[in-house]
Amino acid sequence: MAALASLATLVGAGASIYGNARQAQQTNAINRAQVQIAQQQDAARQEALRAQQAADAQQRAQTLAKTIATTRARLAASGLAPDDGSAGALAAGLTQEAAAAQQADDATLRARLAQGRVSLLNPDGTFTALLQSGRTFGFAARSLLD
Repeated sequence: MAALASLATLVGAGASIYGNARQAQQTNAINRAQVQIAQQQDAARQEALRAQQAADAQQRAQTLAKTIATTRARLAASGLAPDDGSAGALAAGLTQEAAAAQQADDATLRARLAQGRVSLLNPDGTFTALLQSGRTFGFAARSLLD
């Protein structure tokens, strides 16, 4: 009868280890799916940020071109050469301001893209399942030795 109890203990331990391993596999599959979804959402967010950045840059370039054209027209109408002296300095200043604003927007975009990245250190539950299986095996071995 003692042999039958030992055999039952071994079968129970084996079933418990198998259950823990299956649970670990399922947890791992769920975690992989969650990581994949998070990566897809991050890629979509980054694409939206890049599209917004491109639209802002295009708007800034159009505004700069209109401002410079208007300024040149006003200077030419007042009798000044639009490319010489203070008129040229004014156009260069407007261009530099637009470039500085573009650099600031680029820095903001880089910060937003870096924000919210998925961590590669997400737990997958494998180690926990291994520990649980080891504990179950330890209980089975101890009951066999008793």
